[in-house]
Amino acid sequence: MYRTIIIPDDAPVLLEQLGTKKKFWLDQYKLLFKEVRPNTGEDWAEKVAAELCAKLGLPHATYELAVWKGKRGVVTENFAQREDGRRLILGNELLFKLDPKYPEKEKRRVRQHTVRKVLAVASLEGVNPPLGFQLSHGIETAADVLVGYLMLDAWIANQDRHHENWGLVLLTKEKTIHLAPSFDHASSLGPFETDAARSKRLRTKDKMHNMSAYVEKARSAFYGHDPSNKPLSTMDAFLAATRIFPRAALAWLKRLEGLPIAEVESIFSEMPEDRMSATSKEFANSILVLNRYRLLDCVRELLK
Repeated sequence: MYRTIIIPDDAPVLLEQLGTKKKFWLDQYKLLFKEVRPNTGEDWAEKVAAELCAKLGLPHATYELAVWKGKRGVVTENFAQREDGRRLILGNELLFKLDPKYPEKEKRRVRQHTVRKVLAVASLEGVNPPLGFQLSHGIETAADVLVGYLMLDAWIANQDRHHENWGLVLLTKEKTIHLAPSFDHASSLGPFETDAARSKRLRTKDKMHNMSAYVEKARSAFYGHDPSNKPLSTMDAFLAATRIFPRAALAWLKRLEGLPIAEVESIFSEMPEDRMSATSKEFANSILVLNRYRLLDCVRELLK
């Protein structure tokens, strides 16, 4: 079973203001504790997503299950600690620098937040792949890696990659800049559903409310170029990226195709049931199976 880190009740904490969830820094900003909102699976969603990233070879923030004062959450290492001469520059700040009219202060439903603009940031001269990432055929630039993040979102139904959930890491001493690892996946794999709702979708024969219908409804935080107020689906966001960087998309899809299903299922078997119920595991695994089939259909399109 995955370990659970017990944070001492009297641990010195430094509150973090960014975001909507309760979180605080530990150990001189080296670790961040993020508390789970009541009646959600945000903690197991973060842990499962991180383990899936590891199996894909996708750069990601690490997450461990944690408890503080009886409250569930996760602990993640700070990959941009200022004491190490690093600074995380979030997407909204980057897009605002490119376009002074970009709504930097808004967080939700930002129609100017498009796949093309985000990939353009990752394609800027001097932007390197994430620190420690091993380049491979088809995945050779920061933008190529970012395409992998969008594939991940489509696979795990991550609906929260808004412009404060991606960014670049500046190394002030080395004077280099890198794509940040993928982080904040707490809205993945249906963590806000009740087990009753999950069970109903898993068992129903109603095609309008079954699992296939559910995964098709997953919405990203990206928009297209039309004036629509409706964000792209997670799958359409990835498809938009495949049109711009088809070689990278194909390389990531081949990694997904080569990942044994048993390895994915093993992640759920190692998740404690007091964190993730059997129904939640079945539901999340069903999302992964269905979205894997949908994503691998893209391979045929890219090879035409």
